[in-house]
Amino acid sequence: MNSAVIVFPGSNCDRDMAVALERATGRPAAMVWHKDAALPDGLDIVAIPGGFSFGDYLRCGAIAARSPIMQAVVEFANKGGIVLGVCNGFQVLIEAGLLPGALMRNAQLKFVCRDVFLKTETTDSPFTNAYRQGQVIRIPVAHHEGNYIADADLLAKLNGENRVAFRYTNADGALDDSANPNGATDHIAGVLSENRRVLGMMPHPERLNDPLLGGDDGALLFEGLVGAMA
Repeated sequence: MNSAVIVFPGSNCDRDMAVALERATGRPAAMVWHKDAALPDGLDIVAIPGGFSFGDYLRCGAIAARSPIMQAVVEFANKGGIVLGVCNGFQVLIEAGLLPGALMRNAQLKFVCRDVFLKTETTDSPFTNAYRQGQVIRIPVAHHEGNYIADADLLAKLNGENRVAFRYTNADGALDDSANPNGATDHIAGVLSENRRVLGMMPHPERLNDPLLGGDDGALLFEGLVGAMA
């Protein structure tokens, strides 16, 4: 499986993402600069990492979504390519129109950086197929604007089409307001595109991808991608 990581000024999780992809695929990830106009040939997956692209100026992800490389990423996604956006990458995907909804400031108006628990809401995607339905995993978050907002119509659509990938829960998998780190609508931590081949999520699976990092709950996401492409 061939992968690439998009790098913007202010990206700070690009190397972590590349390591996670290389660990799963056995191949180095191509690092693609935001000013490039084209993606490398033969890609199977494009990842947009976390960080603070362009210093979060204007809106998080707004400038990055208009970088030259994003036109190629949108075209890649529209042709059925697999695209993963984590944290700032999720923000970029929403700004680029590849995912619905909006990401606003955390409800408590403070940056949050800690481990959270997520419930796997669907296994019907390349990103979640290696997890069990309802499996609770522990993944870190680190963001200030991760409050996913969806109106009633969008929420009904996402739920009706089984496009919520993960929800914030407590350790037992129950919805609990105290376990929702940012106030996200319906505890949503990650959503899928209509064709289920684009995932945006605020938590960082690449940061808990090896026992040496304190856990490997994130590794199954990357291993699932490899399995889906086999």
